[in-house]
Amino acid sequence: MSGELVLCARDASIAEVTLNRPEVMNALSVDLRAELIATFHNLAEDSSCEIVILTGAGRAFTAGLDLKELGGETDSSNNTTDSSVTELSDALAMLKVPLIGAINGFAITGGFELALMCDILIASTNARFADTHARVGVVPGWGLSQRLPRIVGINRAKELSLSGNFLDAETAYDWGLVNRVVDPDDLLPSARNLAKDILSTDRATREAMLDIMDRGWNTTLAEGLDVEAAANQSHSANQVTTEKIAARRHEILRRGRSQT
Repeated sequence: MSGELVLCARDASIAEVTLNRPEVMNALSVDLRAELIATFHNLAEDSSCEIVILTGAGRAFTAGLDLKELGGETDSSNNTTDSSVTELSDALAMLKVPLIGAINGFAITGGFELALMCDILIASTNARFADTHARVGVVPGWGLSQRLPRIVGINRAKELSLSGNFLDAETAYDWGLVNRVVDPDDLLPSARNLAKDILSTDRATREAMLDIMDRGWNTTLAEGLDVEAAANQSHSANQVTTEKIAARRHEILRRGRSQT
């Protein structure tokens, strides 16, 4: 456990991180952000951690930055703009393993941005997404303006960001924002089961694939294909053998038959 504002539980190689300010919808105060950044730094440096699940306590994933704190309505002794404290995106970028977002409730503005930093999103039927940057009067700083259009399309992204309207879980699924929608009681079990499915694959290969997908997504198609080709050559030379493929073939066939 990393602290009362951020809980970190381990089940072997799976880390489950919970934002823990339910009384204020897990608003991202300076102190919570500092704990979350420290948690992700620790996980990034822990080679035994192979996958991370991120969720929130209570009825919200996170309502985003603590607006009372930003508005000077609290007496936070650590209210600082130091980028080492506030730049969550840098901390998450250090994490080289899959990050599953288990969106249990409201994911608003900065909370929406945090959700978009995840590799896979599973939403509870209670999940609600909203980008209220334009209503608050601030410009996104954690990638929402770039990630959201790439995921749901430019017109839908403009609708969400320019209106500040909420998006329910089912519509989020229809728009391709989340991978699936489940009942609230099934949210964490579904995330854990998916994590175990992912862990059943070859670690070096899945982490290489995650890396080239992320790097390719941040480039043009032509540049992305070059990234993939270079990674393919490196991985094939260092990780792929006929013995490994033969050993995995039977398990792949068995698993395929069980799913069809």
